[in-house]
Amino acid sequence: MQETPRRDFLKVASVIAAPAIIKAQTVTNAIKVGLVGAGGRGTGAASQALKADDYAELAAVADVSTEQINASLGRIARINGAKVKVADGKKYLGFDAYQKVIDSDIDVVLLCTPPGFRPTQLRYAVEKNKHVFTEKPMAVDPAGVRSVIESVKIARDKKKCIVDGFMWRYANHIAQLMEQVHAGIIGDILSYYATYYTGPVKPMPPASTRPAGMSDVEWQTKNWYNFIWTCGDGFVEQAVHSVDKVAWAFKDVPPVSCVAHGGRQIPQEGGNIYDHFECNYLYPNGARAFIAHRQIPGIYNENADYIMGTQGKVTIGRGPLPLVEDHKGKVLWAFEGTKNDGYQYEHDILFAAIRKGEVVNKGDRMISSTLLAILGRTAAYTGAQISWEQIQNSKLSTFPEPFDAKGSLPDMPTPKPGITKFV
Repeated sequence: MQETPRRDFLKVASVIAAPAIIKAQTVTNAIKVGLVGAGGRGTGAASQALKADDYAELAAVADVSTEQINASLGRIARINGAKVKVADGKKYLGFDAYQKVIDSDIDVVLLCTPPGFRPTQLRYAVEKNKHVFTEKPMAVDPAGVRSVIESVKIARDKKKCIVDGFMWRYANHIAQLMEQVHAGIIGDILSYYATYYTGPVKPMPPASTRPAGMSDVEWQTKNWYNFIWTCGDGFVEQAVHSVDKVAWAFKDVPPVSCVAHGGRQIPQEGGNIYDHFECNYLYPNGARAFIAHRQIPGIYNENADYIMGTQGKVTIGRGPLPLVEDHKGKVLWAFEGTKNDGYQYEHDILFAAIRKGEVVNKGDRMISSTLLAILGRTAAYTGAQISWEQIQNSKLSTFPEPFDAKGSLPDMPTPKPGITKFV
């Protein structure tokens, strides 16, 4: 987040049509925004939402922590000033606080809590006729994906907007690149190799730091990145950005199947997620996509994409801009212009549509990319070769039912290939 306003609406490719800038002198009615989840990503999303429209204002916030709400509002106010209009009575606490935000007088809700809660919150929002910005991923298991599918249909029937947090889809330099790839500049795609090598996002703290009286559910939610039911594992929560670019390159056509491996190399006290994955997707034409993901400290880091085609190759992330070359190293295409901010542009599109009374619904592809990541994770957990049809019909549901914020929830064991069964 930058604490200086950015209204840089640049010319981009036809795959991302620039919304009109809303002029203050022509608009008098506010678009009221509600924020659910006041962590780092929620704080950033709220600030970007307020920048997207001259008359957007933050009206309500939900979180499980008063301190987090106040810290978030302070950061947003430093950037967006008087657009922050959250009265004390509109700061809602608790696991059901999302309902109170959505039920308040808002027009659009930003869903930015841990993704395990996303399907339930999305359903409530669309049933209450709200426009939605939803962070990625949209679910952490196949049962959640099926719920999101239904919610997307409800929003479409009600003519409400849904825009996703797959920010690379809104980055002009990647959008123009993918347009070139789809036009055949490198011929047919033979392989796509993506890396997401990084350190741990939120390491699990020692059990001795757990406050007295805090329930299992509260403790696991506080440390949400370490539990499958809350985050979906790093491959689904973080590397899903790479997964989404793979899906995009293959025109969102699903793969035939996936095999994968992974595990926990660095032990930690508590939690049940892996710290490394390698997933191999087979596509209908015989092409392969490989995605490698690590969250281990003190080792080689890289976030890059390498696409090999019959007539050329693409490299993303090994320099400031993507590069397209033939197999002899001749440059076939290079991005010209200034990169936009994908995190900002996704909100620009959403709020421009709301302001003009139009409907933008990114539901189908956000569902597909989320399920594609779940497929890779499940193949690694089980050691099985899993087809697209199998993961679509999987009965796996990780969310605790019935949900009790004060309830007991023993740590589930870390999955073991060959022992953990496909459901």
